[in-house]
Amino acid sequence: MNGELALRGELGGHSLACQCPPALQLQPEAVEYFREGVEQLQSGNAGPALLALSRATELAPSCGEAHVFLGLAHALSCQIYPAIDHLERAAELMPESFAAHFTLAQLNFKLRIPQKGYAAAERALGCVQTLEQRKALTQLLKEERARERNGIARPWFNKPYSKPGLWLVGSGAAAVIGALLLHVRW
Repeated sequence: MNGELALRGELGGHSLACQCPPALQLQPEAVEYFREGVEQLQSGNAGPALLALSRATELAPSCGEAHVFLGLAHALSCQIYPAIDHLERAAELMPESFAAHFTLAQLNFKLRIPQKGYAAAERALGCVQTLEQRKALTQLLKEERARERNGIARPWFNKPYSKPGLWLVGSGAAAVIGALLLHVRW
């Protein structure tokens, strides 16, 4: 097991190259769990991949690639909060990793959290090294913009209600209640 551990997997239609840091290579058991987890993901078995990749991140918590794949496994298992946590952890561990930022952007867009998606996509853009990566990111942004154009406008809950806004909501509710009372009396 000399040198770098390099694995390529076709996940979600995009190629993710994985080169684990020396921390993972020092622990052969972590390498085995990592390999097993990636193989399970490639086979479409998210459950077994979760177990193997969780074990790999326990043994080598500084392996950002293991966090990326564990985040993918959680997302495929519909465990959204752990998926976000592991992808954010991977982005922290590997600030220059296109795969970590791109996958985080992709998940945020799927969850309809565009602000975080665009922020992660911008960080991914700074990490682009190949034409393939640039094309994948361009396609992701194109799909998100089309979704925004064709979708229903949704409120962003990043600002608290203002007093005038609460007054309008309250006066609207009062008008409805007043109309109902007048209707019932007649």
